Parts: sequence; structure tokens; C-alpha cells
Amino acid sequence: MTNADDLPPETLAPALVAAGIVPPDASWTALEGGRTNRLWRVSRPSGGLVVVKLYRQAAPNPLFPNDPAVELRLLRHLSGHGIAPHPLYFGKTPAGPCLVYAHLAGAAWTRGAYMAAAVLKRLHAIAPPPGLRNAPDGSLALGEQTAAILARCESHAAHAARSLMPRHEVPALGRATLLHGDPVAANMVVGETGARLIDWQCPAIGDPCEDIALFLSPAMQLSYRGAPLDTAERAAFLASYRDPAIIARYRRLAPWYHWRMLAYCLWRHEGGDPGARAAADAEQAALIALDSA
Repeated sequence: MTNADDLPPETLAPALVAAGIVPPDASWTALEGGRTNRLWRVSRPSGGLVVVKLYRQAAPNPLFPNDPAVELRLLRHLSGHGIAPHPLYFGKTPAGPCLVYAHLAGAAWTRGAYMAAAVLKRLHAIAPPPGLRNAPDGSLALGEQTAAILARCESHAAHAARSLMPRHEVPALGRATLLHGDPVAANMVVGETGARLIDWQCPAIGDPCEDIALFLSPAMQLSYRGAPLDTAERAAFLASYRDPAIIARYRRLAPWYHWRMLAYCLWRHEGGDPGARAAADAEQAALIALDSA
């Protein structure tokens, strides 16, 4: 039996048919993975597979913005780099803003840390387009962002988390590196040529440690892959990134990133995400382990 939530809104397919993007007889299959927006793989009998992404109007997210226009800009900017899907259409439909891009053959990343490191290293070497948001850079900015997230929380756990703030300072890097902004396992598609990145609605510029921390985050790995990375997988990723200076910087910043993700997961839990509390526990355990090392 087809779940009603798997079907596209009644007004979406006709709008794309009228725009000449999909034929009337196209087959729509809902895709898993997207937590904010809705996605379908659409089979066009004469034109191969495309992905249709319908953006939801959601409350502002303190860590992961959801900007349809900036995703389109990034996909166009990255066209030809072999690192992101090729955009085919963007428009405002009666169902909401919609992006259509060429389907990437492959599966969501689950193993092979070297591939994840390689695709992020390639991304971080690409010059960014103008106008992107700035990611927090250095411990002061991370601390301010985390404090702002915790200020939106009311639980006892959030109150207790305030006392876990790291004490050492790490200066800002001041580098305008192009960042994906949400490089979780579900946003890496592994095919014959390696990993590529999808879901570009929250890119940024800043410290490459931002993307590294988000990928390595125990909470994000638990949420999207089902388990945090083990010690060997983390070591393989860090070695495969092939930038000792940035990896040394990430190690100094890791407690700050764990503290921020702990705050974010607690905020998610208070917002009604039942799985976010286990993710928060995983992040807190990682933070405490670093403090006691």
C-alpha cells in the first residue's frame, strides 16, 4: 500500500509537466533521507532519471539553513566539477519552490572513510561563489553560536549542558573555504567514481573544520547511518583528508564542535524529535571523553 506522504502534492506533477520537465506518464518514487524537504526519484521513459526536490516552509534552524535559491546557485557553480548533481530546473510551483536535478547513480555513504575525506578535500579546494553565509570560525564564534542555541532550550539537560563549555581558546582561521554545510552520510552518494555531495541548501564559507566536524559528529552519524564512526574509521578519515595543519586544528576545536552539536540535538529533542536525545547522549559522551583524555 502506498503511503499518502510518499505521493507528490496534486499540483506538483502538473506544474512540472507544463514546464516540460517531466512527461505525464512519469513514475514517481519517494526518496528517504531528507528531513526538511521532500524528494522523489522520477523516471522519464525517454529521458532517464531525475530528482525532484520540494522545499518545505519550516521554522528557522539554528545550524542548518534551508535556502532554495542558494542551492541552485551552488549546483550551477559546481557544474563540471564532478562533485554535485547537475541542475535541470528551478521554479515556484503551486506546491512550493521546486528544484529538479539529474539523478546520481549510487547509494548513500555507509563506509569507506577515505572516500568521504576525499570528496570534502576536493570541495574545499574549489573557489566559492560570492554571497554565501559565513560559518562560525574559531572557538569564540562557536561558543556564541552554541550559547544562542542553548538559549532557545528550556530542559534540565540543556541547563546542564551549559556547564560543559570547553575552556581553551582557538583563534579564527580567517579562510574563505567553500563548505557544504551539511555533509552527513545521507548527503554523500557513492558511485563508481567515488563520493559526490547532494542537498546544498545550507552551504557556507569559512573554516574547513566545520565540514570535517559535521561529518565526524557522533550524533550525525548515529542519526543518518545508524552508528557513530569507530576509532579506525575516524583515523582513516583524518589521515585521508591529507592536510596535517587542518586536522591538528580540528583536534583542538573538536570539544567546541561536540558542545555545539550537543546543544543542537537538545534543541531538536525539545522540538519533538524523539531520536535526538540519543544523538545528544552520543555527542556528550564524545565531549566528556575529550575532556578526560
